Amino acid sequence: MRGARVATEPATRLLCSGLALFQRKTLLLAGVYSPSGFPIVLMIFESILPIFLLVVAGAAFKRLPFIDRSFWPGMEQFGFYIIFPLFLFLTLSGADFADVAIGPLSLVYSALLAVLAIALIAAWPVMARMGINGAQFTTIFQTATRWNGFVAMAIAERLYGQTGVAIVAVLMGAIVIPINLANIFVLVWYGGGERHLGLLIKKVLSNPIVLATFFGLVFAVGGIEIYMPIEKAIDLIARSALGLGLIMVGAGLRLSEFSRPTFPALLGVVLKLIVFPAAVIGATWWLGFDATTIKIAALSASVPTAMNGYLLAKQMGGDAPLYAATATLQTAASFFTIPAVVAVAEMVAAR
Repeated sequence: MRGARVATEPATRLLCSGLALFQRKTLLLAGVYSPSGFPIVLMIFESILPIFLLVVAGAAFKRLPFIDRSFWPGMEQFGFYIIFPLFLFLTLSGADFADVAIGPLSLVYSALLAVLAIALIAAWPVMARMGINGAQFTTIFQTATRWNGFVAMAIAERLYGQTGVAIVAVLMGAIVIPINLANIFVLVWYGGGERHLGLLIKKVLSNPIVLATFFGLVFAVGGIEIYMPIEKAIDLIARSALGLGLIMVGAGLRLSEFSRPTFPALLGVVLKLIVFPAAVIGATWWLGFDATTIKIAALSASVPTAMNGYLLAKQMGGDAPLYAATATLQTAASFFTIPAVVAVAEMVAAR
C-alpha cells in the first residue's frame, strides 16, 4: 500500500499543477488577473481612486468657509489659459513616438471617434425634441468623445508594461488635436452664442489648448529641445495641472445632480464607458489586430472623460455643472466598467 501511495504522489502533484494552471488561465481569460499575477481589479481601483478622491476633495474645498467664492472663477481661468496648455505642451513635446508606428491603430481609433461624433451631431434634432438644450448637448458630446489618456496610461503601464504606455501615447498624439477641434466646433455652433465660420476659425486659432497641442507635437516631431531652465520652470507650473483640473471638477459639482443623475448625464456615461469601448473591441478584432493591441485599445476607450473639458465648457458656454456631474459619474462607474471591458477584450483577443 505504501508503494502504491508513493507511486501516486507524482501523478497527484501533476494533477494539482494542471488544475492550478487551468485556474490561472481561466482567470487570465476572464480578466481577473494580469499576466504578472496581480489582480486587475485592484490595479484599476488603485489607478482610479486618486482621481475620484481629488474630485471629492474639490467639492469639499468649495464649501470651506475661509476660501473666498471669488477665488474659483480666477483659478478656472488660470487653469484654462496657463496651466493646462503648459502641461499639454510639455507632455507632448517630450513624447517619443519613434518606437511605435503611428499607423493603422490610430487611423481606426480616429475613424471610430469620427463616427461617434457624426452620429451625435446627427442625433441633435432628436435630442432637442427630448428637451436637451444646446449647452447640454455640447457636454454630452464632450464627455462622450474625450478620454483621460493619463488614466489609461497609468493602468496600461501596470497591466502591459512599456508596450502599453507606448500604444496609449501614440493614440494620444494622434487624436488630441482632432478631438479638441471637434469639441470647439460643437461648443461654438451649439452653445447658444453667436455662430459663423469666422468666429469658429478665431476660436480655434486662439484656443490655448489647441495651440499648446500643436506646438507640442511640432517640438516632438521636429526633435526641438527646450532650454533646460525654461523646461524646468514650465514643469514646476505644469505639475499641478491634473490635480487642479480634478479639484475644479469637484468644485463645480452640484451634489443634488450627482445624487439624482439626469438623462443627459447618464447618456454621457453609457456612450463613453459602454458603447465606444464595444465599438473599439469589435473593430480591432474584425480588422485582425494582435491581442495586445486589442486589449490596450479597449482599455484606452474605456477610461472616463478628460477633465480639461470642464474648463473648456466653463469658458465657452457649455454646461459645466453637467460636465462635472457626468465626469464624476463616469469615474465612479469606471471602477466596474473598466474591468468588464478588459475581460471582454481578453476573451475576444483570445479567439
